[in-house]
Amino acid sequence: MLKTSFFPCKANALGGPSVFPIKLSSTALANAKRPVHLKVSRARMELSITRPDDWHLHLRDGELLEAVVPHSSHHFGRAIIMPNLKPPVTTTAAAVSYRQSILKALPENSDFTPLMTLYLTDTMSPNEIKLARESGVVFAVKLYPAGATTNSQEGVTDLFGKCLPVLEEMVQQNMPLLVHGEVTDPDVDVFDREKVFIDTILSPLIQKLPQLKVVMEHITTKDAVNFVQSCREGFVAATVTPQHLALNRNSLFKGGLQPHSYCLPVLKREIHRQAIVSAVTSGSKRFFLGTDSAPHERTRKECSCGCAGVYNSPVALSVYAKIFEEAGALDKLEAFTSFNGPDFYGLPRNTSKIKLSKTQWKVPSSFSFEFGEIVPMSAGETLDWLPLPLSP
Repeated sequence: MLKTSFFPCKANALGGPSVFPIKLSSTALANAKRPVHLKVSRARMELSITRPDDWHLHLRDGELLEAVVPHSSHHFGRAIIMPNLKPPVTTTAAAVSYRQSILKALPENSDFTPLMTLYLTDTMSPNEIKLARESGVVFAVKLYPAGATTNSQEGVTDLFGKCLPVLEEMVQQNMPLLVHGEVTDPDVDVFDREKVFIDTILSPLIQKLPQLKVVMEHITTKDAVNFVQSCREGFVAATVTPQHLALNRNSLFKGGLQPHSYCLPVLKREIHRQAIVSAVTSGSKRFFLGTDSAPHERTRKECSCGCAGVYNSPVALSVYAKIFEEAGALDKLEAFTSFNGPDFYGLPRNTSKIKLSKTQWKVPSSFSFEFGEIVPMSAGETLDWLPLPLSP
């Protein structure tokens, strides 16, 4: 629902309205005393939508978990939590323990619900899938081809051999498989690895197990769009990140090497970005929100061998709204953010609402914590859509 409201908006000293309930270090608090200037129009458009969910989220653990979970929990009702910790979350018992750590780190009175996943390995047993389903807290299994991305060294090397009994049990338990869709063969060009994965692994998998529910995560190519659209609706879907909707591979080199735009799968050509935008703004039920927000401390990004991952939780909803507005498809935003994901997973939609206001706000250049800094997507930029606090 769209409407226009007339009232002033106060800005915080981090460069935007007070919408981020984060735990700041003494350094950040000191910086917060500096004045900022934020121009806000008195007449603003508001978009009211059902509270979104994030169907692909990295929360890490330890002090990093405590630092970033408030950003996601503030506007998202639920999130599928990635299991690529050190060591990875390979058992139901480990998933239950990790879930407790997340709940403990949440801000007071938060009703955010973490939906846990298991990390598929060559040695996982079918019985673990039964335990996962019985737990009531594990909702999917994640396939990382060994070596494909951060902390994937213990991932799968023999999907159609050693992992087949587990996949067959997943069909029986109606447990979705979440796929990082890239091959890891060093002879395959990094920009072609998603397409090759579809042709050599994902398509044969769907043919072999047509009843297996599969989410192709963080798709980056028109090839992935075409593949998802060619599959049976309700069995194959895809998540889409803010960065793959807003950026192309030129963004990695704009004004010099940009480590905070580096993620895996890597950004692709503009033709692929346009294909993904067209798919998600079309109203198709096959695509839904999955930020793949992946925080790293600043020095782990700005170094000789930087980590892959974009920290986008603070700006994700703002970026998604911009993309849908530019496509003339704001009426389809709510389905993408709030309906398609739970419908695919067979979960109820959220009943609470959030508001997105057409109000300019400046993204902080970084978030400071006792252990260091995290640089968000769109750092220092001014965005046009502002998520407002939750309403009943």
